Amino acid sequence: VYVPIGLGSGICGVIAARDALGLKTKIVGVVAEGAPCYALSFAERRVVATNGVDTIAEGLAVRQPDAAALEIILSGVERVVAVSDDDILAAMSAYFTDTHNLAEGAGGAALAALLKERDAMAGKKTAVVLSGGNADHALMRRILAAAPT
Repeated sequence: VYVPIGLGSGICGVIAARDALGLKTKIVGVVAEGAPCYALSFAERRVVATNGVDTIAEGLAVRQPDAAALEIILSGVERVVAVSDDDILAAMSAYFTDTHNLAEGAGGAALAALLKERDAMAGKKTAVVLSGGNADHALMRRILAAAPT
């Protein structure tokens, strides 16, 4: 299951639910390339802060990981995937075109990561978390203008 990482509460909740149910589900964290602090921290296995963020995914725009959340993520996540804003925009458009759901940037990030890894995930059972509610009118106009009719 692909889960966007903001401050970490959502992915920590998915880890806790999986563990409480005794499942072996692999969890993949998703960050924006323009807000990579959790990806950097996952790779370094310690808190790594960044000086700034630059992403359309407001829910992922974090400069410093929460230490307690990072500890849980390190013990319960298989990997962390970074996606570009273009990847996120394409996923948001796909949600609207294919399912008639409006996703904000963080909500589109998980699908963007799955699409990025589609070849590796082909034939496997996968899930994505569609979350968040931070899409503004200007961003939604941009998505709708690019969506195929």
